[in-house]
Amino acid sequence: MDAYQARPPYQRNDYVGWIDRAKRSETKVRRLEQMLDELATGDRYMKMPYHAKTAPGGNAPPGARASGAAMLADLHSSAGWSAS
Repeated sequence: MDAYQARPPYQRNDYVGWIDRAKRSETKVRRLEQMLDELATGDRYMKMPYHAKTAPGGNAPPGARASGAAMLADLHSSAGWSAS
Protein backbone atom coordinates (compact mmCIF):
# COMPACT_ATOMS: atom_id res chain seq x y z
CA MET A 1 0.00 0.00 0.00
CA ASP A 2 2.99 2.32 0.56
CA ALA A 3 3.92 2.11 -3.13
CA TYR A 4 0.38 3.21 -4.05
CA GLN A 5 0.47 6.09 -1.54
CA ALA A 6 3.89 7.16 -2.87
CA ARG A 7 2.43 7.78 -6.34
CA PRO A 8 1.17 11.26 -7.24
CA PRO A 9 -2.55 11.86 -6.60
CA TYR A 10 -3.38 11.98 -10.32
CA GLN A 11 -1.93 8.49 -10.81
CA ARG A 12 -3.81 7.05 -7.85
CA ASN A 13 -7.01 8.61 -9.18
CA ASP A 14 -6.34 7.29 -12.71
CA TYR A 15 -5.79 3.76 -11.45
CA VAL A 16 -8.95 3.74 -9.31
CA GLY A 17 -11.12 5.16 -12.09
CA TRP A 18 -9.66 2.82 -14.71
CA ILE A 19 -10.29 -0.24 -12.55
CA ASP A 20 -13.74 0.94 -11.48
CA ARG A 21 -14.90 1.62 -15.06
CA ALA A 22 -14.46 -2.04 -16.03
CA LYS A 23 -17.82 -3.70 -16.53
CA ARG A 24 -16.76 -7.33 -16.10
CA SER A 25 -15.17 -8.61 -12.91
CA GLU A 26 -12.51 -10.40 -14.99
CA THR A 27 -11.47 -7.06 -16.46
CA LYS A 28 -11.36 -5.45 -13.01
CA VAL A 29 -9.12 -8.25 -11.75
CA ARG A 30 -6.83 -7.99 -14.79
CA ARG A 31 -6.52 -4.23 -14.37
CA LEU A 32 -5.93 -4.54 -10.64
CA GLU A 33 -3.19 -7.10 -11.28
CA GLN A 34 -1.57 -4.77 -13.83
CA MET A 35 -1.64 -1.92 -11.33
CA LEU A 36 -0.12 -4.11 -8.61
CA ASP A 37 2.62 -5.32 -10.95
CA GLU A 38 3.43 -1.76 -11.94
CA LEU A 39 3.51 -0.62 -8.33
CA ALA A 40 5.67 -3.57 -7.29
CA THR A 41 8.29 -2.87 -9.96
CA GLY A 42 7.98 0.89 -9.58
CA ASP A 43 9.02 1.64 -13.16
CA ARG A 44 5.67 1.72 -14.99
CA TYR A 45 2.46 3.73 -14.92
CA MET A 46 -0.36 2.55 -17.19
CA LYS A 47 2.22 0.66 -19.30
CA MET A 48 4.34 3.81 -19.73
CA PRO A 49 7.81 4.34 -18.26
CA TYR A 50 7.68 5.96 -14.84
CA HIS A 51 10.57 7.31 -12.81
CA ALA A 52 9.58 7.84 -9.20
CA LYS A 53 11.06 10.71 -7.31
CA THR A 54 13.47 9.32 -4.78
CA ALA A 55 13.71 10.11 -1.12
CA PRO A 56 16.78 11.98 0.16
CA GLY A 57 19.83 9.78 -0.25
CA GLY A 58 18.58 8.29 -3.53
CA ASN A 59 16.45 5.52 -2.06
CA ALA A 60 13.01 4.64 -3.33
CA PRO A 61 10.13 5.52 -1.00
CA PRO A 62 9.59 2.99 1.82
CA GLY A 63 7.58 -0.01 0.68
CA ALA A 64 7.92 0.86 -3.00
CA ARG A 65 8.77 -2.76 -3.76
CA ALA A 66 6.10 -4.41 -1.61
CA SER A 67 4.84 -7.73 -2.87
CA GLY A 68 1.89 -7.72 -5.24
CA ALA A 69 0.06 -10.31 -3.15
CA ALA A 70 0.35 -8.20 0.00
CA MET A 71 -0.80 -5.09 -1.84
CA LEU A 72 -3.73 -6.97 -3.37
CA ALA A 73 -4.83 -8.19 0.06
CA ASP A 74 -4.59 -4.63 1.46
CA LEU A 75 -6.59 -3.17 -1.42
CA HIS A 76 -9.25 -5.86 -1.21
CA SER A 77 -9.72 -5.34 2.51
CA SER A 78 -9.74 -1.55 2.32
CA ALA A 79 -12.15 -1.50 -0.64
CA GLY A 80 -14.40 -4.21 0.76
CA TRP A 81 -13.94 -6.37 -2.36
CA SER A 82 -14.37 -10.10 -2.24
CA ALA A 83 -11.83 -12.40 -3.88
CA SER A 84 -14.37 -13.88 -6.29
